[in-house]
Amino acid sequence: MSEPLCRFGILGAAHIARKNWDALRNAGNCRLAAVASRSRERAQQFIDECQASAPQKWTPQPCSYEELLANPEIDAVYVPLPTGIRKSWVIRAAQAGKHVLCEKPCAPNAEDLAEMISACQKHNVQFMDGVMFMHSRRLEHMRATLDAGERVGRIRRIATQFSFLGSEEFVQNNIRMSNQLEPLGCLGDLGWYNLRFTLWAMKYQMPTHVTGRMLAPADQAGNPGAVPVEFSGELFFPGDVTASFFCSFLVENQQWANISGTKGSLHVPDFVLPFFGSEGAYTTTQARFEVTGCQFNMEEHTERHAVREYSNNAAEAQETNLFRTFAVLALSGQCDPTWGEIALKTQQVLDACLRCSRNNSAITPLTV
Repeated sequence: MSEPLCRFGILGAAHIARKNWDALRNAGNCRLAAVASRSRERAQQFIDECQASAPQKWTPQPCSYEELLANPEIDAVYVPLPTGIRKSWVIRAAQAGKHVLCEKPCAPNAEDLAEMISACQKHNVQFMDGVMFMHSRRLEHMRATLDAGERVGRIRRIATQFSFLGSEEFVQNNIRMSNQLEPLGCLGDLGWYNLRFTLWAMKYQMPTHVTGRMLAPADQAGNPGAVPVEFSGELFFPGDVTASFFCSFLVENQQWANISGTKGSLHVPDFVLPFFGSEGAYTTTQARFEVTGCQFNMEEHTERHAVREYSNNAAEAQETNLFRTFAVLALSGQCDPTWGEIALKTQQVLDACLRCSRNNSAITPLTV
C-alpha cells in the first residue's frame, strides 16, 4: 500500500515558489495539486514553465486564490505572497482547514503574526515558516558540536552577515523595495535569517535589549515610504552574550555566521543557502598564541566538519526536508506549536531592531 501524500497548493506564483516546486517534487510524501495566482493565465504560465524544467508526476491545476482554499482535495498551502498582503490569506487558509507553510518574513509585525498563528491553532492546522536551513543535517551537526563544549566552549559572541548586490532593475522594480508589499526591506528578506540563526545558537533564549540602525533606506517610485536596504543590529542576551548582524541589498553575496566562545570558534560560510555540492560543511578553530624567545607564533588549529547533504532541492537537501517535515506533521494531525513560537520570537526581535532604528538607534528593551 502506498504511503499517504500531503496534497499542497501554492498560494501565489512568486519567484521563490519555483525553487520549492522542485523541493515538493523530491520530498516523497507530497503532491503539488494546484497553483493559484491573480489570474488563471498567470498560474498556467507558472505551471508550464516549472513543469518544463522539473516535471511533477501529477500536473498541478491553475486556479484562483479562493478556488484553492475551497478545494477539499488540498491539505496544505505554501504561501509566498508578499508580506504586506499575507496575513488575511493565511487566516483564510486556516479557516478553510489548510495547514500553512508561510514564507518569511511572516508578517509586517509581531501583532499580525500572533493573529495568524492563533488562527492556525484555533483551526488545528500546522503553522511553519519557510526558513530552509532549519531542516538541514548540518545544523544538527553544529548543535552537537556546540553542546559538546570542547571546540567552542561557552558562547560569548555571535556574528552574521547576509547580503547580495541588487541590480538597478531590482532597485526600481522588485517588490522587496516596495513599502506597500515588503515594508521590512532587507531586514525582513535577509535579516530574518540572521536573527533566526542567532536565536537558534542561543537555543531560543530571547535578548533583553537590542540596537538597530538603518544604514541605507530607499523609496521606490510609486510606493512612497522608506524601506531598509542596508541594516545592522546588536542583540544583548543574559549572561553577557552579544550578537551582531548585518544585512544588505548593496553588498555582494555573503552569508556567513561565526560563533565565538571561551575555547574556540565555529564558522559557517554559507549558513542560508549551502554552496552547490554534496556536503554541508563548517569549521571550528582553536587558535593558540605561542611565544618562544623571539618567536611569536599564532597557530591556527582549524578543523573541517562536514555532513553528506546535497544542495539545491535534492532528495536530502534542506529545502526538500522542509516540505517533508511539514508534510509529516500535517498528515499526522498532531500540530507542533514550536514552529509558530520560533517564528514569533524571530518577528519580535526583528520588530525591536526596527523600532530602535526609528528611535535614533537608542538601546531598546525587548517587549513581548
